[in-house]
Amino acid sequence: MKVLKFPQSCILIETKGKKVLVDPSEVKYEERFLDTWKQADAILVTHRHSDHIYADILKNLNIPIYSTQEVLNFYPSLKINLIKENDIFQIGQVKIEVVKAIHGFIAAGGEIFENVGFIIDDGETRLYITSDTIRFNNNYKADVLFADVTAFDASMSKWGAVATMKDVGAKLLIVAHQEAGKLIYGKEELESYFDSQKINYIIPEIMQSIEI
Repeated sequence: MKVLKFPQSCILIETKGKKVLVDPSEVKYEERFLDTWKQADAILVTHRHSDHIYADILKNLNIPIYSTQEVLNFYPSLKINLIKENDIFQIGQVKIEVVKAIHGFIAAGGEIFENVGFIIDDGETRLYITSDTIRFNNNYKADVLFADVTAFDASMSKWGAVATMKDVGAKLLIVAHQEAGKLIYGKEELESYFDSQKINYIIPEIMQSIEI
């Protein structure tokens, strides 16, 4: 499984001959991204905030989009395959599990009432994409955690990310949502904390490719 990181919470997952794009957004968008996004076999969107979906771009792509009723209500011009928590579907040989996510409150952009995460399972590796979520009790299992880590209460703190990593049994944490300006920790602070916890982690650069 290979992961290509874009700004904020966007990644392209390539495995088993399929490419799955998650949360392509407006944040620090560059035209060069589009050539790669167009190669996706499917697009997954966790929730309706514009830092997780770029509707003006997606409406012109002939690629299946999977997301919630709230996203469809907010972007009625998009053709969306509706999904909800606990759904499971396939993109070729890749299994997509739709899992719970609890978006912390934030006034900017409007409160989120329907939010999901995804577990991408290719039969060899399970990648858990949290979305913007606070930590919550679950029985998920994953090899890799891709978590939105921020210094405010709409998603996971640095502590919550490490705790969730241990909860699900992940061996690697990939840190997302690092283009949110003042709402994030400094990189040195994150590195210092994660090093103190003796975990395996990556704080990826934009367009960094990661083999997992």
